[in-house]
Amino acid sequence: MYSGLIIILLPLVIGYLIPVKNLPLLRRINRLLSAMVYVILFFMGISLAFLDNLSANLQMIFLYAGVFFVCIFTANVLALKLLDKQWPWKNNHRQEKLPSRLHMALESLQLCGVVVFGFLLGLSQWSWFTYASQASEFALIFLLLLVGIQLRNSGMTLKEITLNKRGMVIALVVTISALAGGALAALLLGLPIKNGLAISSAYGWYSLSGILLTDSLGPVLGSAAFFNDLARELVAIMLIPTLVRSSPSAALGVCGATSMDFTLPVLQRSGGVEMIPPAIVHGFILSLLAPVLMAFFAAP
Repeated sequence: MYSGLIIILLPLVIGYLIPVKNLPLLRRINRLLSAMVYVILFFMGISLAFLDNLSANLQMIFLYAGVFFVCIFTANVLALKLLDKQWPWKNNHRQEKLPSRLHMALESLQLCGVVVFGFLLGLSQWSWFTYASQASEFALIFLLLLVGIQLRNSGMTLKEITLNKRGMVIALVVTISALAGGALAALLLGLPIKNGLAISSAYGWYSLSGILLTDSLGPVLGSAAFFNDLARELVAIMLIPTLVRSSPSAALGVCGATSMDFTLPVLQRSGGVEMIPPAIVHGFILSLLAPVLMAFFAAP
């Protein structure tokens, strides 16, 4: 029953057990990880093109993505604002001039473009493209191995994680409220609750959720998960500078798993250096939880 969970955990654990001290090698691993994301999303686009009743399924994808985004994002923000009322986090940092948020958003949309390119190419129905789903499974295993290596060598120790209480608490609130939002979205859409929990467990990690859930739940729900998480990152980029003034916890929490990488510079410039330790801990915890929870809830 949990063979899918083992397939996800095994490469992650193996990768986490591999220490890499060579900085040039680590940089190459990080570049390879980025490249693998593009490869797998390309395969995902091809798989979409082989769906039966394509036009109807595309409508379902965007309907599902929209409902999941509204439910999960709203649940996260409400819970995090309540946390700030109960446990105030005063932030007096004077915001620095931010890089172009449009430019950062376009970087995220490049991944969406890869899916679209794969989809358009898949419409040719070339016979070799029927193997796209199997190819994406092997590529996913390799990607998870690289993710494990990256997490092991991210510089975070267990001591550092346990010392930052705020980062841990925000990660816990995001985890629980996202699951509640996902369950609500599933009820509204008439989907199994487990599917809603699986989609909500990505915490904005769109480059993994689309891949993993396409393999487990099919291309419709996998694509909906991808667009839901992509929308989360894009909206987070736009809202962080405003949210950090009224609710620093919400500004951090809406970033999800990306708070330790892509959205970290925006958090730092908007909220100051004090945002960095909880942001890294928060992102690290969610990055560990996401593949495990997605695989668990998506298991047959």
